Amino acid sequence: MRNKRILILGAGLVSRPIVHYLTELDNTDVTVASRTVSKAEALVAGRPRGRAVALDVLQDTAGLEQRIRDCDIAVSLLPATEHVRVAELCLKHRKMMATTSYISPAMQALDAKVRDAGLTFINECGVDPGLDHMSAMRVIHEAAAKGGTVESFRSYCGGLPAPEANTNPIGYKFSWAPRGVLTAATNPARYRQDGSIVEIPGDEIFANPEQVVIEGAGTFEGYPNRDSLPYGSLYGLDGARTMFRGTLRNTGHCETWYQWVKLGLFSQTLRPEIAGMTYRQFMCAIAGDDDPKRGLAHKTGLPETAAFIDRLEWLGMFADAPIGLQGAGNIDVMAARMLEKCEFAPGERDMLVMQHEFVIDHAGKKENRISTLVEFGIPGGDSAMARTVSLPVAIAVRMLLDGTITQRGVIAPILPEIYNPILDELAGLGITFKERVLA
Repeated sequence: MRNKRILILGAGLVSRPIVHYLTELDNTDVTVASRTVSKAEALVAGRPRGRAVALDVLQDTAGLEQRIRDCDIAVSLLPATEHVRVAELCLKHRKMMATTSYISPAMQALDAKVRDAGLTFINECGVDPGLDHMSAMRVIHEAAAKGGTVESFRSYCGGLPAPEANTNPIGYKFSWAPRGVLTAATNPARYRQDGSIVEIPGDEIFANPEQVVIEGAGTFEGYPNRDSLPYGSLYGLDGARTMFRGTLRNTGHCETWYQWVKLGLFSQTLRPEIAGMTYRQFMCAIAGDDDPKRGLAHKTGLPETAAFIDRLEWLGMFADAPIGLQGAGNIDVMAARMLEKCEFAPGERDMLVMQHEFVIDHAGKKENRISTLVEFGIPGGDSAMARTVSLPVAIAVRMLLDGTITQRGVIAPILPEIYNPILDELAGLGITFKERVLA
């Protein structure tokens, strides 16, 4: 019997754990395809079951199709905008697929065709989305088995520098794609609080953060993450009075990012003139003043010493240096500058924090249950973000290959026969949730 052929598309910051996991399985051949082939080569170095190939997914559709035709399962670690292209080719050539990203409406629209083809496209199998679903559903199903009803569900997740690595004025360092972080900062949000629907426009996400205490990690700012309401249906909690999913950041984050979003610094609109600008000229245009600090203060009604201005200065956004980007929007300028200035130093650890808060009704008796994951990166090894994003989907790929996952269609890991084996194996790898009941 020939080896199972796995195609991994992308060789970014979170890719190493999945490549190492899958190349250690018996009877697998793993191909890592990346536009920058040196990144893929570094991932498979010293691994006989792995090989690296150059592939520009955006430009080489024929090459992408050939790679998918030759595999048994494709794992897309590409930007979320590319998943549907991959999915359509997988459907055409009858191949299984896995991603760590949210199920988009376009992906969901493929569900019937995927089921009819006898295929499984498992999505939302990373950390958030992914571990959040799996750990929440384990508690929800256990509560239901005991006759309990979840009245309130609040969930938070954040990828951050570990406390000792929190060394820059931004309070943040990148453990996953910078542009993705900034794009997420402009998403509108919707959730249910005490029976009422709350809607927050994208430019107001950071306006009113709450303080969230995580045992073993510290106190953070929490703000709403996207649309929480579909997760009420997904989790079987449409009757819950509160359904909230939020993101965690270090204290002081929201006041700065609120102003940056309001100023349009994360706009994705392409601006050809950026190619010939310096950072100072760019900020003068944003501020509408030849003195960018004065203009920003005037626009926001805040003093020139405001934290968001100081942090722009620390990033070098007022420097006379050329930007040097072609075909860019404001978001690309900020992402490039922040990646340069907000990288983890060698040996520094990141931290992944996730917490679910449940109020469960047991025949009139209320139970407040807390489920918490605090995971730290390995100095000189894999980051917490890389491990928690790519190990769940790696395990899911193994389960697809050995036939453990039998559900067909476009799915998320919300069934016990999927999430229990994944959570149990992760616990054996040291990634585990701690639960406690508040008195």
